Amino acid sequence: QVQVVESGGGLVQPGGSLRLSCVASGIIFSIYEMGWYRQAPGKQRELVATITRLGSTNYADSVKGRFTISRDNAKNTVLLQMNSLKPEDTGGYYCYARRSTNTYWGQGTQVTVSS
Repeated sequence: QVQVVESGGGLVQPGGSLRLSCVASGIIFSIYEMGWYRQAPGKQRELVATITRLGSTNYADSVKGRFTISRDNAKNTVLLQMNSLKPEDTGGYYCYARRSTNTYWGQGTQVTVSS
């Protein structure tokens, strides 16, 4: 059974930092593309960051220079380090694991940026 579990969300002031973690089990983690989407109320889902099985990364323009995605294949974990957070970063953050036509999703973790 495949499980994708996120953690690390919370309430943070503008300019602050958070680190999201995602652990995937039941898959050969090292061969999967991993990534994060986010969705704010009333807005479309947005792809935030991705990391390929070889470690290549890609970011939404809105987070470039502030967010960093990384993976630890030994721990089946992908991290999203978020710095210089802004109120517009608020939303549910969802981790996925993707290979070919198979995509597995986590339940999400809430990030709220507010003073």
